[in-house]
Amino acid sequence: MHKVVMDWAGRSLEIETGRLARQAAGSALVRYGDTVILATAQNSKKEIDRDYLPLFVEYREKFYAAGKIPGGFFKREGRPQTKEVLSCRLIDRPVRPLLPDHMRHEVQVVVTVLSADGENDSDILGIIGASTALCLSGVPFEGPIGAVRVGLIDDELVINPTFEQLESSKLNLVVAGTDDAVVMVEGGALELPEDVMQRALELGHGAIREVIALQKDLLSRVEIVPFVVPPKVFPEGLEERVRSMATDRIRDAVQPADGSDKHKRSDVIAAIREDARAALAEEFPEQEGAISDVVKKIEKEEMRKLILDRSVRSDGRSLDQVRPITCETSVLPRTHGSAVFTRGETQALVVATLGSSSDEQKIDALEGESWKSYMLHYNFPPFSVGEVRPFRGPGRREIGHGALAERSIQPVIPTDDVFPYTIRLVSDILESNGSSSMATVCAGSLALMDAGAPIKSAVAGVAMGLVKEGDRYAILTDILGVEDYLGDMDFKLAGTREGITAFQLDSKIGAIPTQLLSEALTQAKKARLHILDEMDASLAEPRPDLSAYAPRIVMIQVPTEKIGEIIGPGGRVIRKLQEETESSIDINDEGIVKISGQSQEGVDRARETIELMTKEPKIGEIYEGVVRSITDFGAFIEFLPNRDGLVHISELEYHRVRSVEDVVKMGESVKVKVIGIDDSGKVRLSRRALLPKPEGYVEEERRPSGGDRGGRGRGRPSGRPGGRPAAGRSGEKSRRR
Repeated sequence: MHKVVMDWAGRSLEIETGRLARQAAGSALVRYGDTVILATAQNSKKEIDRDYLPLFVEYREKFYAAGKIPGGFFKREGRPQTKEVLSCRLIDRPVRPLLPDHMRHEVQVVVTVLSADGENDSDILGIIGASTALCLSGVPFEGPIGAVRVGLIDDELVINPTFEQLESSKLNLVVAGTDDAVVMVEGGALELPEDVMQRALELGHGAIREVIALQKDLLSRVEIVPFVVPPKVFPEGLEERVRSMATDRIRDAVQPADGSDKHKRSDVIAAIREDARAALAEEFPEQEGAISDVVKKIEKEEMRKLILDRSVRSDGRSLDQVRPITCETSVLPRTHGSAVFTRGETQALVVATLGSSSDEQKIDALEGESWKSYMLHYNFPPFSVGEVRPFRGPGRREIGHGALAERSIQPVIPTDDVFPYTIRLVSDILESNGSSSMATVCAGSLALMDAGAPIKSAVAGVAMGLVKEGDRYAILTDILGVEDYLGDMDFKLAGTREGITAFQLDSKIGAIPTQLLSEALTQAKKARLHILDEMDASLAEPRPDLSAYAPRIVMIQVPTEKIGEIIGPGGRVIRKLQEETESSIDINDEGIVKISGQSQEGVDRARETIELMTKEPKIGEIYEGVVRSITDFGAFIEFLPNRDGLVHISELEYHRVRSVEDVVKMGESVKVKVIGIDDSGKVRLSRRALLPKPEGYVEEERRPSGGDRGGRGRGRPSGRPGGRPAAGRSGEKSRRR
């Protein structure tokens, strides 16, 4: 067993090998704080017939790691949750470009979370562990690599912030890279300026070097047997023959005059490939794959020459030019908000749906349960790229692209106290030729504004590319699919006019210097502002009113001691109120009440009722009440929901009343005024106080009386004999309801 330890950002980082999973080609146990992961790497001995690198990364969280038992019927871990899928992608993306592209031996990396301390995220440890395990396995991996998370707390950049610190951080940046440069970037921010982003990348890269040094220390103590993958070699003469018959035609195909249409260009390249295969079938039998590889190689060379030598791209644009944009809103009649964003040959339809708190998504994770009130789901149907393929559930790519778009818009979503709605955005990609996730961001922003959601500002996104040959390079704005496929970088950046909200970098050539990324940030900002201008021309701010089809929601605060009164015994009160007002009412432990319904009138009635139920009466206030009980000495009036007060018989009229029923009847509406509240909370009401005073009436002080309970004295008109007090009748001893 071998173990190395270092202090990293104030916590102990340990990497160990040789004790667990010893039959794997490479394994590493990584511990940071009390979070522990096991990473293994294994490769097959035989090649498989594939035209891509068969790398498979799995990331699994065990609920026992946090001392929890999974929910559900089976009480065991099931299919990967969203967090696990996103962590798989986070590990895969920096690893893949550092393995030989021509390698056809299956490589599987498995990361298992064994212990979770609730402070340190295990995804960073997964990248470190995967790097160590791959190096130990002997596969030709150009590592080791390191990874780090960078936060921005109180305007200070922080290495590896805890979960608690991230809640107040303006930045959540994950950087992975080699000693020399950055390989992968992922994260989100609260409208971060480009210069702060650059400083965060540089700080993160410095911390990465420390982790790489620790891995090298461990690797130096272990004997590693290299797994040799022979270099890719074409049959002698094949490449020359393909070049002689295909180069000129491919060069013409990638020129702007012929290559501005994606399918036309693809069809021409496919025809060239088939012609080469047919012409060389006898000379080079069973070499269809090699011929295709040479055609792809020539296409890549010619496209890159066009960009580097002439600063022109295959669709005729300059390097920093954005494709033509069109924006449409309110495209669907009955949805809450909808928008179509088209940029070149990329088109996204995004629909916004507003719901109540009952529509929130419950998240059961190692860190604990939480509720999600904003979500974005991304769909990529096969027709969007002119293909036929069976429909399945969302794959890793769809989950990853959806998470990136969701993170991009998150900073402008209004807080719950301002806009108490659950928000769901659904993006259906209708056409794709580069950066459909960034088109989703643009259309999603417009759909929210179309629904009337008071978002802070519009959000736009763009994908940046790179072509690099030695010291020569060109940074491309708004890349096409072919520029992503044959280029060296896919750097997606989203944000508002104020700054960056989300970012994702994938490198195709391994490490990319941070200075080059800084140039890409500056160029992307220019493009983002241009796109925002185009979006503003369609819809510059949220619509003043919510969609007529969206539910109406109001939120009020009530005293916590009144929650029980609103709910009632067994929930009877709240159920009755919901039925009467055709609304849905949710109350949390802090006394926040959310009332939702399709009818504004019903929601308002429910709100007014709850406000009255929780209102504390004050002397002098006037209410419209209902007679609920009549006694010999007065009437009990329900002047607030479930709240009664007594109108003494002496407070019904200015003249003497012989019988209460001579003035009021059961169920009758009566306007009353609060004239007294005793220490126990009993309320005395008066009907008389709201009547016109008779002419010449003089108020006289009442004599104390046992049954009067401190009521006001009766008066008499001037010149008439005084009457005796009307209080103190025998019937006052019992209060009948």
